[in-house]
Amino acid sequence: MTDGRRAARLLLIAPPNSYRTVSYLDAARRRGIDALVASEGRFSLVSEIADGLHIDLQDPAALEQLLAANTAQPFAGVVATDDASVELGSHIAGTLGLPHNPPQAALYSRRKDLSRQVLADAGVPVPAYRLLDLTRDHAPQLEDLVYPVVVKPLALSASRGVIRADNAAELQGAIGRVESILAGEGTRERFVTTHLLIEAFVSGPEVALEGLLHEGRLDVLALFDKPDPLEGPFFEETYYISPSRHDAAIQVQLTRRVEQACRALGLREGPVHAELRINGEDGVIMEVASRTIGGECARLLRFGTGQGLEDLVISHAVGQPLPVKSATGGAGVLMIPIPQGGILRRIEGITAARTVPGIEEILINIREGYELVPLPEGASYLGFMFARADTPEEAEAALRAAHAKLKIVVAPKLVLEDGRGG
Repeated sequence: MTDGRRAARLLLIAPPNSYRTVSYLDAARRRGIDALVASEGRFSLVSEIADGLHIDLQDPAALEQLLAANTAQPFAGVVATDDASVELGSHIAGTLGLPHNPPQAALYSRRKDLSRQVLADAGVPVPAYRLLDLTRDHAPQLEDLVYPVVVKPLALSASRGVIRADNAAELQGAIGRVESILAGEGTRERFVTTHLLIEAFVSGPEVALEGLLHEGRLDVLALFDKPDPLEGPFFEETYYISPSRHDAAIQVQLTRRVEQACRALGLREGPVHAELRINGEDGVIMEVASRTIGGECARLLRFGTGQGLEDLVISHAVGQPLPVKSATGGAGVLMIPIPQGGILRRIEGITAARTVPGIEEILINIREGYELVPLPEGASYLGFMFARADTPEEAEAALRAAHAKLKIVVAPKLVLEDGRGG
């Protein structure tokens, strides 16, 4: 800093494969904030982009490591970037007397089963649900189900493992498929690998709310429409359009439901990402997470607030809140869908797509020659398109026109079998 004062120091806790780490570090540099990244050393990219502290996020000793780092140079704030790190972030911030969510609230926000129970007990609308213990006979636990239902893992994000089933046969197939996904996760939380949510399918348009909590008060940063119907059998995110075009009254009610959910869960500080279904004149809570929106979608927040989402979050965390500006016009992002599994050969039409009026940027995340894995098993997007226009309708139209110009060429994945006899 030019005035001789030491820069505020931020502790950034991130899983090794987090989409968000680089964006947070860039925001810290813009704001003149000194960031220390704490992440797992195994397969981590942290050492490639910043000095950091290698910790095991699931080891109780991690808290002591972080406290020791604070002794060397005190932290002014703590940000946990992803679901996997929010509990540890709340523990360290609470121990240091910094703004934080209670650890129990952080746990509720990342575990769908606990969140459902807490919200239902508080009278917040959530889908009817039941917990399935995979280690016990399924049949007695699935009696009297009313279809359609949705199968969900307890602690995965980005719609991974979320499958709709319209009858008993589809349900058994979905359960088996999600079991296979969980078997490859390597989590130490046995409960989340041996239990699933089975919940009623809620029809209606879906929206996403991005907000920031300060001492329990929710400031809404954006309300996004998801104009593509999310009816299943899988629930791939595609378009996010801002500002919302729903009636003002329903927008107010959606905000009230998120505020009610935050109070019930005990969330008080930092980012909130909520997803709701509009059912009649009310909102049904599908998720309330104590983190920001995932992937590159956070870029869309600069349209509605005049600030980057990560800038807002880290500035809030270190006690230097930024002003939020209102915007006119419309903006949107398309998370480019993966059309089929296989090996990406090439993407044709990108140059033509970039010439569509309103398209600001197209990012491709998966390189040629790499495998494409669609939902429900996949965990990555093919890429992102961003648009700005005079109205949200025009922004959406630009994204659809640009997407129509893309041709994604995929080759089958070859599986070599050992032809030798046993």
